[in-house]
Amino acid sequence: MHFVDPSREVLAETLLAAGPDAATLCAGWRTQDLAAHLYLRERNARVGLGLLIKAFSKASDKATAALAGKSGTPEAYAKLVADFRAGPPPLSPLRIKALDESSNLIEYFVHTEDVRRATDRWAPRALDDEYSDALWDELIKRAAILYRGVDLGIVLVRPSGPRHVAKRAPVSVAILGEPGELLMHAHGRTGHALVTFEGQPDAVALLQTAEVGL
Repeated sequence: MHFVDPSREVLAETLLAAGPDAATLCAGWRTQDLAAHLYLRERNARVGLGLLIKAFSKASDKATAALAGKSGTPEAYAKLVADFRAGPPPLSPLRIKALDESSNLIEYFVHTEDVRRATDRWAPRALDDEYSDALWDELIKRAAILYRGVDLGIVLVRPSGPRHVAKRAPVSVAILGEPGELLMHAHGRTGHALVTFEGQPDAVALLQTAEVGL
């Protein structure tokens, strides 16, 4: 089953409900900045490269800030979100379902939660089993990269039993949680992820202060 299209819809609805000036978990970004980022990463090559190559990051940040600055009114913001919701341009490689899934499934889940969890009161969404499995499958493909800066072994554990060794080291910590919560932790939203830890107290303390994510 392809989950990216409904995930795009949920993200667009979440952005619209929040309005252009709501907080997000992305440092320094309001919702209008996040909407600009989501729109441009599918249409502006410099923005896409800026996410991967440090030399292009300034140009990426500049383009995102410029579009966000034009999207502060409710009308302009609603149009920006509608343009994002419409999907990538016809000739975009992201029209290929497999590439769309690998590029956007996690992106859309995390950014939806970046808006939802930036408020004082939030609760995790109830995800169906197939969607959770798809998030887990994508997470374990990139977990080693996301935890590469942690000087520990990392084992990801789902409550239903599956485990994945993200990184091996003499001392390890197990991180337990549903796939969506493990995703939030792995992407650096460590203070907003409903996970628990198993390991030596000093190892757990080290993990809680480590830099996680890209």
